[in-house]
Amino acid sequence: MDTTDRNAAPDSPLGLRERKKAATREAVHRAALRLTVEHGLDQVTVEAIADEAGVSRRTFSNYFATKEDAVLWGEEQQAATLLRSVAERPAGEPPWTALRAALRTLEPGPVSPDRETITRTRLALRHPSLLGRQLATHAGLEQDLARVLTGRGVEPLRSRVLAAAFLASLRTTLRTWVESEHPAELLDLADEVLRLMSLPFDEAPRGDRQA
Repeated sequence: MDTTDRNAAPDSPLGLRERKKAATREAVHRAALRLTVEHGLDQVTVEAIADEAGVSRRTFSNYFATKEDAVLWGEEQQAATLLRSVAERPAGEPPWTALRAALRTLEPGPVSPDRETITRTRLALRHPSLLGRQLATHAGLEQDLARVLTGRGVEPLRSRVLAAAFLASLRTTLRTWVESEHPAELLDLADEVLRLMSLPFDEAPRGDRQA
């Protein structure tokens, strides 16, 4: 693994270059998000995003393939944080417990969402192309999360099932919270969704009406 970037001194040319690239990526992302909120995705062009961010069209393409990628860039950052957090959980911790504990490390994120997380969710629900891109990101995260769980000693098929169930729970939590205008603390809602997901499917939770 190349550790040059990690070991570079803070004021070295390479360190400065990487910081400038990160700042440019962030500026383009923020511009894309802002314009999409104000005008709707269909009315926003890559050129408009580049102008808003103060960069060239070519520079935009160096960082993002599409405007959808630019709007949803924060999804990838949260996914990376989640994967790292799961991998760093104690080795003997049961997998579902490790997943739930790792969720609490996302700050801001699905447990305590910042304004951007809420905004991205609402935009994805309104724009099919954003929703499709978001689902593609989640599909990749599901595969990566299953690999991390397998690396922790979980049987591969079980790893895939756990990853799928966990991410489905997160999507359900966040969209329910957004669509119902925050009826409860998000953490409480997340805990309840995860609890329900962990129940056997034929077990009726308290409050369910029996036929």
